[in-house]
Amino acid sequence: MSSAGEDPDPREVGWSASMNALGEFIRAQRQLAKLSLREMAAMTSVSNAYLSQVERGLHQPSLKVLQKIADALQLSTEQLLGQAGWATGSPTSASPSASSTEEAIRSDPRLSAEQRAALLSVYHSFVKGD
Repeated sequence: MSSAGEDPDPREVGWSASMNALGEFIRAQRQLAKLSLREMAAMTSVSNAYLSQVERGLHQPSLKVLQKIADALQLSTEQLLGQAGWATGSPTSASPSASSTEEAIRSDPRLSAEQRAALLSVYHSFVKGD
């Protein structure tokens, strides 16, 4: 509940959830790669403070930063763009069931951040050609 009596803007809530999911994915991938924030900062030429804020969902990184992060984590930029909610294909390419499947994975409290990231990565690899 908002103390001002106003409901939050759904776009802001969606952006926040998207940035949190992206940050969790990046953190999980960095941890799976056994990289510290400091090591990833050196590999990307992005400050470790900024990377920490991205991982916590406090900043929306630019495409250039996402490309550097993807390179450091040996991922495709498309995987990170998908996690950020930035479609790389046509807007009609994602089916409603795809977004509900992704949301179900992201919101399942039984999964760790690493498990969510792994499931989303596998899911995206299967539906990539759709």
